[in-house]
Amino acid sequence: MKTDKYLWCCILLLSPSAALASSTVEKLDLTAHWVGYASLGLFFFAYLIVMLEEFTHMRKSKPVMLAAGIIWALIAWIYQAHGFNHTVEQAVRHNLLEYTELMLFLLVAMTYINSMEERGVFDALRSWLIRKSFGFRKLFWITGLLAFFISPVADNLTTALLMCAVVLAVGGSNSKFILLACINIVVAANAGGAFSPFGDITTLMVWQKNIVTNQGAVDFWAFFYLFIPSVVNWLVPAALMIFAVPDGQPGGDEKPLKMKRGGTTIILLFLATIATSVSFHHFLYLPPVIGMLTGLAYLQLFGYYLKITSRANATTAVTHEELGNPVAFDIFRRIARAEWDTLFFFYGVVLCVGGLGFIGYLGLASEVMYSEWGPTAANISVGVVSAIVDNIPVMFAVLTMMPEMSEGQWLLVTLTAGVGGSLLSIGSAAGVALMGQSQGKYTFFGHLKWTPVLALGYAASIAVHLLINEHLFAVSG
Repeated sequence: MKTDKYLWCCILLLSPSAALASSTVEKLDLTAHWVGYASLGLFFFAYLIVMLEEFTHMRKSKPVMLAAGIIWALIAWIYQAHGFNHTVEQAVRHNLLEYTELMLFLLVAMTYINSMEERGVFDALRSWLIRKSFGFRKLFWITGLLAFFISPVADNLTTALLMCAVVLAVGGSNSKFILLACINIVVAANAGGAFSPFGDITTLMVWQKNIVTNQGAVDFWAFFYLFIPSVVNWLVPAALMIFAVPDGQPGGDEKPLKMKRGGTTIILLFLATIATSVSFHHFLYLPPVIGMLTGLAYLQLFGYYLKITSRANATTAVTHEELGNPVAFDIFRRIARAEWDTLFFFYGVVLCVGGLGFIGYLGLASEVMYSEWGPTAANISVGVVSAIVDNIPVMFAVLTMMPEMSEGQWLLVTLTAGVGGSLLSIGSAAGVALMGQSQGKYTFFGHLKWTPVLALGYAASIAVHLLINEHLFAVSG
């Protein structure tokens, strides 16, 4: 949820090229062809524009969607010239199927988050934190702790924005506190999202690919092997940064805010939706998205209930505020407010990376990284790269390569792709969003000064995973 992580932002699902590389499908090696070079250049140029979004103010979906269309058009043209008229069509359809499954999953999660926001759930939490008048150091720990434990359920982007709003409200003109608290929030939100499929898009991608199992059975809870490494990733830099946090008391007042009617119920329905998705996948072997769409029906029915009870009580003494605004809660308005730019960005990334994989570049990269470097070094490097490039295309590339790895190695790359973005402010959606929200108090160079400390947490989390989950590295993934 790297730029944008809540999404950021979240996305993508797996391995088009690997699935198509069968003996029944003729594939051309275009890695040394001008089409291959042109496709690489298009993708990197498009991604450069994405990275400059803060300055160009061009939405990130536009360049990657255009690049995806041109890349596949070039591939199809060459294949048709060689008499293969439907091979590329099959590859594109496979990409679209994988993308659609993930898009619908994220769309449901975004709708729930938007619904909770409309009911004032997050405003009420922010108001409560501010009214408690915690000191700067205590608030540093509280916002970090909340970011760590909220992001596995919501997502790291939404969580970071919520906690940042609290920090800005109480920090006032204390720029040093705001900078340190924002860095802490970014690290905590990314770390919290790394051990839950609902907390980070990259973790969701691995879960939906059925790679991580528990004694041979696909298991949602197997990702919780990463819980302690994730805690370490956040706590190590936080424990060092706390000494630089001002030891003072913020001022200011905040009026108490209450959730609108139904806010608590929507939270419970979201948890029920997560349980439905996990149960459908674990016990019935259905795609997780089927459980999520079933859970969306829970929200739709509850929205209908809010409407009819509002009308039934319109003539009673119940106030409009107590009932909430049923029109404002319209479920399709919540869906319309989803982060469509992020969803279409994922589409562009899936198609671009899928095209490069179909050309043959990801096979070459897999040979170098996982055969020559070894899986541990390769997976650690994935996290470092994700500090510069969004973790979504990086993880999608790994899943497209589909190297032969143990469960422990797949969990390692899930961890590094999730937390590696914390090394730089531009490495995650949470960091990019906070740079825009903090009014210049949280900056790239302010974050960069603490990168060595954050790197200690990154290294420590990897070491802890290798140590406490050693038994997983001997089991074939």
